[in-house]
Amino acid sequence: MTETKDKRERALVVGVNLNQDPYFEESIRELKNLALACGIDPIGDVVQNLQRPNHALYVGTGKLAEIRSLIDQEEIDVVIFEDELTPSQIRNLSKHLDIEILDRTRLILDIFANRAQTKEAKMQVEMARLRYALPRLRVENQNLGHQRGGGAINRGAGETKQELKRRKVEDKMAELERELKSIAKVRQIQRKKRVNSGTPTVSLVGYTNAGKSTIMNAMVRKFQEADDKLVFEKDMLFATLDTSVRHIKFEEGKSILLSDTVGFINKLPHHLVKAFHSTLEEAREADLLLHVVDVANPNHRQQMDVTNETLKEIGAGHIEMVYVYNKIDLVEGVMTPEEGVIKLSAKKDRGFEGLLDLLKDRLFSDYQRCQLLIPYDQGGEISYLKEHATILEISYEDTGTLVEVELRGADVEKYQGFIYQT
Repeated sequence: MTETKDKRERALVVGVNLNQDPYFEESIRELKNLALACGIDPIGDVVQNLQRPNHALYVGTGKLAEIRSLIDQEEIDVVIFEDELTPSQIRNLSKHLDIEILDRTRLILDIFANRAQTKEAKMQVEMARLRYALPRLRVENQNLGHQRGGGAINRGAGETKQELKRRKVEDKMAELERELKSIAKVRQIQRKKRVNSGTPTVSLVGYTNAGKSTIMNAMVRKFQEADDKLVFEKDMLFATLDTSVRHIKFEEGKSILLSDTVGFINKLPHHLVKAFHSTLEEAREADLLLHVVDVANPNHRQQMDVTNETLKEIGAGHIEMVYVYNKIDLVEGVMTPEEGVIKLSAKKDRGFEGLLDLLKDRLFSDYQRCQLLIPYDQGGEISYLKEHATILEISYEDTGTLVEVELRGADVEKYQGFIYQT
């Protein structure tokens, strides 16, 4: 499945529409976009309406004959199936079609492998690919067996080779597991420090390509001067795999930690969800989730459902959440008002005032205004207040520094002994 300068692979997309699924066409269109993201040209599709996939071949024998005919007519290089195939289905389809067989899971795994940048992301993707490959080793072994012949000695040699290969994969998975646990511990320490700082945490979640990274960058540009804090953004599926955390400090002195997580997709492989579990903990530990929605997509309601189900799967379904409808500049007509929904265009920098007001209202509602008299020999408290509170006014008295501040609820109790009595 490699792309060359002279010729891109040509693919036929195959899907089974189970019980007239209303989102089936969108799912097939999404699969074609996944193929394009992998450097493959999807030149056509074959679909079949069934109550359940064929146990042995995924599609019926009649459709299989149609696929075989199209492979010859259209010079197809690879056939991509909408659902994750079982090892036996891959084996049977390879035998009948004599062509490379991919399924949706394998395609997504390949995209992740091509897009991973950091060491952690690369290891997570490799772990997911090995989990996917392990039960399918028998398919490769049987293909080898066909090439070698059918004697009892050869079968035994094939089984030995398969066991060695399986053991090698399992050893590699164990090694990756140890390394990822080590990285996860470091991440937990970093997260604990952020929690102890008392700064509210906000996590951007949503369907892939909904605009999470664009919103992150818009926030960074508004409140930071350094361009090196920007995250990668592009109009493509799974442009961002690594979780990024940025410190966003508002003009009033209040601040949040904003994280951008990997996007979700329909039928996101369980192997990937499990592999990226530690990365997705940023969402699980957040004080508030901003569920970014590409409202211009006609199937955005289904994408919202997919995201909500995935959040439940990773243990983040209970976190307070606000829907952020992005790409409103691409929506035709007047949008119906929805309570508790923020509407904006991250690309056009429109609607951020409403988002900022909501963040301040949800995250800083417990702040209280008070006057504190800090003795001069406790100047460290002033440094803390400058970092963690909003200083409205400051003056210097005979006995210490008098500050008028907005304090969060936890700090009000901490500074009770410094309350200035007029």
